[in-house]
Amino acid sequence: MTHRALITPPARPEFADGRCPVCSRRGLLAGSAAGAVLAATGALMGCASSGEASGSGPSTDSSGHSQVVVAMNATSEPAAGFDPLVSWGCGEHVHEPLIQSTLVTTDEQLNIVSDLATEYLCSDDGLVWTFTIRDDVLFTDGEPLTARDVAFTVNGVIQSSASEADLSMVDTAVAVSDTVVELHLNKPYNALLYTLAVLGIVPEHAYGEGYGAQPIGSGRYVLERWDKGQQVVFASNPDYYGTTPTMERVVVVFMDEDAALAAVQKGEVDIAYTYATHAHQSFDGYELVAYETVDSRGVSLPTVPSGQTKVLEGDIAYEMGNDVTCDLAIRRAINCGIDRESMIEQVLDGYGKVAYSVGDGMPWSSDDMQVDFDREQANRLLEEAGWLRGEDGVRSRDGVRAAFDIWYSSDDSVRQALANEFANQMSELGLEVTPRGGSWDEIYPRQFSQPILWGWGSNSPVEVYELHYSTGWGNYSCYENETVDAYLDQALAQTDVEASYEFWKKAMWDGTEGVAPKGAATWAWIANVDHLYFKREGLDVAHQKPHPHGHGWSLVNNVDTWSWA
Repeated sequence: MTHRALITPPARPEFADGRCPVCSRRGLLAGSAAGAVLAATGALMGCASSGEASGSGPSTDSSGHSQVVVAMNATSEPAAGFDPLVSWGCGEHVHEPLIQSTLVTTDEQLNIVSDLATEYLCSDDGLVWTFTIRDDVLFTDGEPLTARDVAFTVNGVIQSSASEADLSMVDTAVAVSDTVVELHLNKPYNALLYTLAVLGIVPEHAYGEGYGAQPIGSGRYVLERWDKGQQVVFASNPDYYGTTPTMERVVVVFMDEDAALAAVQKGEVDIAYTYATHAHQSFDGYELVAYETVDSRGVSLPTVPSGQTKVLEGDIAYEMGNDVTCDLAIRRAINCGIDRESMIEQVLDGYGKVAYSVGDGMPWSSDDMQVDFDREQANRLLEEAGWLRGEDGVRSRDGVRAAFDIWYSSDDSVRQALANEFANQMSELGLEVTPRGGSWDEIYPRQFSQPILWGWGSNSPVEVYELHYSTGWGNYSCYENETVDAYLDQALAQTDVEASYEFWKKAMWDGTEGVAPKGAATWAWIANVDHLYFKREGLDVAHQKPHPHGHGWSLVNNVDTWSWA
């Protein structure tokens, strides 16, 4: 068996003087999500004296303890509330659940480290994971957290049709004792650890209908108030087993992009998301900050001819294939014909990094995914493959015009700009690309037949698997290769996570086969977009882990360590 004693993260600073009791909270103003929700920062102070704070200063209460007001986009509000058995923490945009504890978590280098679990064992066949958990943890209702709660949570996710967490590889979780839980898998799957790092543990005795609106947990924070469609307020948990949060109160307001900018202009929030299209603006008392991400923008390239059908679970049939991108020369030419640096400068105003894969810079990423910008080589590939320019400059071969659409989400100004610039650059190669903006309801029917500008990225290798495995839910390129599948399966089968890295890399390129640009070229990746925020001067958000895809809760993974200068 593989035995791993978990690393305990360094202790975080404690308060030097008392705590503002949770029972002394004051109510928050309710208002519209369009910006009036924050009449002034001082009005949002749960413990502030009447003259202590104003809309132009940091959110600090009269005893020196601090709170912070964070503006997130409206889609960050969890529709089902703060329920890990649905999507809180473990949904599409993963993040630490704050209210609940997790078995493990990740550090700044994405190593698996301790939260509830003090150690774990993995059987030699990779099918049984055994976790030993600490015995000093209480839920906020005073009841102890035991291995039975862990088993209840895991089994609840497995049995729930509403859960967005993927634990399909787990057959069952069994509490062996109060402090030991076993997870029995149906296939080796070491990436399970990354899912457990964001899956909050719920109390078996207090879980039921309405839990999402009134969650009981054992994490760093408790839910103080939730005004649906407007804001949510967290207060530090006085019974937390770990280090006391330095940021005692966290107010999250939900608003669209324009409203968030207006709130910054009025001094009503302390930190607010924004996009590169607004990066040129400036506001008194605020600075624009950029955080590194694994939030990748890339174009899926269908690898099979049109006229085929792909059937997904539920017997939903989709058109599959594209008569232009199915040609390998086209896909390779696209990859080396993209001037990624230019796109980052022109579209992202420099706030991003060149991307060659989903998850560049992660321990499992491969250098073989890199491709040099070489427009001459791109044109040469097309010429050699028989794609010749017509009088209008557009190439064709055997009566097939080198023309296709690229679809993007129409509510994302950055994706629109990237799609337009992609089309402009492809025209230099003689490819006629037409940008098409639409809702996801319009895009998904075309996911296997047209190139689509996607946003992906996770602090986990799961997306590497799903975007490239033959039966993966994200195999939009429709590429199937037994060698690639075997490497991906071998990666997941390693009982030591670090040992899996070489197999993730070989799936990209092993010297002969793979999905890399020098191989099947199944995707054309463009950029990792920086996550941009207008941050009030004096607010220290500590060191941020690389943000996964999506502006939102990943920003506050470490909010307990934030402080005011």
